[in-house]
Amino acid sequence: MIDQIRKDLQAAIDAYVFPGCVAGVYFRNRSHVIALGRLTYDSDSPPVTEETIYDVASITKAIPVSSLALKLLNDRFISASDQLVRYLPQFNGSYREKILVQHLLTQTLSFKFRLSDCKDMQSDGIMQKILTADFGYPPGACFSYANATSILLGLMLERCIGKSLDQAAAEYFFEPLAMKRTSFNVSKFDSNIIAPTEIDSWRGKLIQGEVHDESAWALRPKAVGSAGLFSTVPDLLIFIQMLIEEGTYAGKRFFNPETINQMCTNQLSGKDLWTGLGWELNHKSFMGKFCSESAFGKTGFTGCSVVIDPLKKAGIVLLSNHTYPRRRSNRDTINEIRCKLADNVWKGL
Repeated sequence: MIDQIRKDLQAAIDAYVFPGCVAGVYFRNRSHVIALGRLTYDSDSPPVTEETIYDVASITKAIPVSSLALKLLNDRFISASDQLVRYLPQFNGSYREKILVQHLLTQTLSFKFRLSDCKDMQSDGIMQKILTADFGYPPGACFSYANATSILLGLMLERCIGKSLDQAAAEYFFEPLAMKRTSFNVSKFDSNIIAPTEIDSWRGKLIQGEVHDESAWALRPKAVGSAGLFSTVPDLLIFIQMLIEEGTYAGKRFFNPETINQMCTNQLSGKDLWTGLGWELNHKSFMGKFCSESAFGKTGFTGCSVVIDPLKKAGIVLLSNHTYPRRRSNRDTINEIRCKLADNVWKGL
């Protein structure tokens, strides 16, 4: 299995899918990490190592943001049926009294705008647009993936916990799990271990060590719930191991098995509609043909993904800078690599 994964990832590098990558697999109580390529396509670029730090983009929505909410649910500090305005009274958009924590964790708020179209606005203006949003459909009526939903969740969590999102993530997960290279701020690390994401015409420079997502960047220095986390494969494998081991790691319990079960249980009704609580669920487009219906995970625009299959008791991480030097017009190529990696794992178990 590992040899085939290495061969396939090297072929992807040779085909310029990404200049380098790190893949990790956890199965049979062991972690395996494969690092290949370089940070860029330049011949003198530093080689990728197991400890190379990547911008994981929208994986941030699940690790740590949804996971923080699930932790509060787990500890009965909040309920999925609680109203958003109970914790975030400054929200004054439509359906103000109808939006529940459940809707934030299942991406079932229908924002009428894309935050990527708001990148030239000032941060206060972006926040005001989110907090006064007029929705296209009632909360819960349809699945409608949006960065703004995760930003609302992040704001709510800050009110519940009484700390900034990055501080809460470190306190609840990163520090007790010894995820030492996982942070919203990687300025303390040498740039030679941080993969660049894009040569960005909008910002007019190489993006390296700062969040790639435009709206998250526009909201800086605040850490937000949609994007902005940086991490490594070994760190994310620790988080995955904890989830596979029913919420425990190194003798410490983070989640009860019942909470893990909600992550991998479909929360939507309707044909071919799948989402777990706080996670994407049974998405063959990146989890592979052979994952179970309980497989849950998340992708990141930069070329990253995590998948956990609780029935197979295995998990996968892929970190890459697929967006370097320029973002692609679609996700077809990176999803092909994600699926090939996943299917190699599922078939090899």
